[in-house]
Amino acid sequence: MGRYKRDVTLSKLRSAITNGSQLLAGCDHRSSRMRRLRDLIGAHLADLGGRDLVSEAEFCLVRRAALLTLELELLESRFEENDGAKAAELECYQRVASSLRRLLESLGLKRRARDVTPPNPLDYARDYARRKAEEAAA
Repeated sequence: MGRYKRDVTLSKLRSAITNGSQLLAGCDHRSSRMRRLRDLIGAHLADLGGRDLVSEAEFCLVRRAALLTLELELLESRFEENDGAKAAELECYQRVASSLRRLLESLGLKRRARDVTPPNPLDYARDYARRKAEEAAA
């Protein structure tokens, strides 16, 4: 009976979370919550330019931001089921939401100014008349 050499690769030496085969230890990765968590992580990574452009520290923040988002969604569904929330539940929700905002700001969340001034009615009427004239000529 001879010995045989086992294939030892870097991925086998690292933990399942480190090599990317699991997101969280000790849970069923086929559940709807885990699928939602993967979707959130993917969306945040896409916002940051993809996994290859994100440092390991940023990826840790992305995972935590996704998990906090998932927990906030769970709390929101509980509020809906119970026709509202108690004061302690609202305080918990507020704390988690604030933590999520700070994490997202660390990842580069930016407030974008929007132009909310109404259009000039005369400009709108001119554009409308021009488009109708172009449609009639075509």
